[in-house]
Amino acid sequence: MKKEDKSLIIEKIKAVINEYPAFYLVETAGLNAEKTSALRRACFNADIKLMVVKNKLLHKAFEELEGDYSALYPALKESTSLMLTRVGNAPAKLLKDFVKKGDKLPILKAAYVEECVYGADQIEALASIKSKNELIADVVALLQSPAKNVISALQSGANTIHGVLETLSKKGE
Repeated sequence: MKKEDKSLIIEKIKAVINEYPAFYLVETAGLNAEKTSALRRACFNADIKLMVVKNKLLHKAFEELEGDYSALYPALKESTSLMLTRVGNAPAKLLKDFVKKGDKLPILKAAYVEECVYGADQIEALASIKSKNELIADVVALLQSPAKNVISALQSGANTIHGVLETLSKKGE
C-alpha cells in the first residue's frame, strides 16, 4: 500500500472516530459469512457503525487524535474491528446477545466510552452503564414525581370535598 493511501485511510479513521463519542475494539476474525452478516445486520439495526481496520493504521490515527488513547494500544493485536456508536452501552448489549447465543466471537478487546477506557473483562459494566439520554430521562422522572404527587393529592382532595359538600346539601333537603 502506498504512503498516500495509508495517510488517506488514517484521515478517514480519524474523521469517523471524531464523529462518534464511543467506540469498541472487537475481535471478529474467525466469524463465518453467516455470522458476519448477522453481526453487521445487528449493528445496523442498533445504529452502530462496524469497520474492520488495520492495527497499525488505527494506532497512527490514535496518535494523531487529540486525547490520550495509549491505554488502547495493547488491544491492537491480531485483527481488529471498530464498533462506533452514539450510545455507549449499545455495542456491549449486542456483544452480550451474541455470547448468549453460544457464539465465541465477537470478543471485546477494549472500549472507549465517555472518555474512559474499559478492558475486555468489563463487558458487564459497559452493558449496565446508562446512556446520556437514559440518565436525563431518570432525572426528569425524579423531578416530575413530587409535582405529580401534589397534583394527585389536590385532585383527590377536591373530589373528596365535592363529595362531602354534595352529601351535606342532599341531607339539608
